[in-house]
Amino acid sequence: MAEALKDMVSRYIDAVGGGDGSFAMPVPVPGLAISRVSQPVIPHHRIYRPTICVVLQGAKRILSGDRVLDYGENQLLIVTVELPASGQIVEASPELPYLGLNIDFDPALMREVMDDLENPPKPSGDGIACVFVQDFDEALQDCVRRLLNLMETPKAIPVLARSIMREICYWLLTGPNGREICKLALPGSHARRMSDAIYRLRDNFAEPVRIEELAAVARMSPSSFHQHFKTLTSMTPLQYQKHMRLLEARRLMVTDGANVASAAYQVGYESASQFSREYTRMFGTPPKRDVSEMRGLPMETAAA
Repeated sequence: MAEALKDMVSRYIDAVGGGDGSFAMPVPVPGLAISRVSQPVIPHHRIYRPTICVVLQGAKRILSGDRVLDYGENQLLIVTVELPASGQIVEASPELPYLGLNIDFDPALMREVMDDLENPPKPSGDGIACVFVQDFDEALQDCVRRLLNLMETPKAIPVLARSIMREICYWLLTGPNGREICKLALPGSHARRMSDAIYRLRDNFAEPVRIEELAAVARMSPSSFHQHFKTLTSMTPLQYQKHMRLLEARRLMVTDGANVASAAYQVGYESASQFSREYTRMFGTPPKRDVSEMRGLPMETAAA
């Protein structure tokens, strides 16, 4: 089945013009995206939203805070909260290009499936994990195959796609990481409350960080919140905010044409020189040079 999935993804990419990058499906299936890259790609900083990232061929690496996770053919990366991270394709060639797909999480659908389980998974301890790797087993492969097949019958997508997504939730919840994944669906869990605080920080990243306000959203003491935040994201709230600011500034300069000073002030910096120092530290290149190089790349490839 794994070989059949590679053929399907390659065929659909060729149907929309081929090449490298992230591709819109010939007939969109909600929550599903596919990609192909024919050479290794340098680390690219981005915001990872709750999603499943499947590798059908090749290999990738993700760096989140001080964590490094490698995953390859017939493995998948699971991200259960929104977090800044650096992704990199480490195995790809014209003969054997990287092939992958992403499936977005739907917490509401996950909760529905949890409610229907006779023996739902119990959240694991107080530890919080939000990104991990597991095998892309046959049950999940079959679900993805049927999702891709829906493009042959577009009228079936509104009727059947949701039921297949429910199956994916089922296999994840009953799989080896079910005790971590279920936290995404539990409104009172530490992970769910921390996610609410992360969304607050994300939506107001240009403003000064107020730990007391974020802790109140998570319904924790400031010290407990700080500890759980670091465990969940491998960053402090200030580091997380800095990543968000710099990623948004990069987007403003690359896609909107903002200059360095304008981008710095829009994301909350009061000093353009401080912004330039922190930007260079994060991306390894000063802003003007980095933006010039980014504009010379296809955005789909850069974001893969």
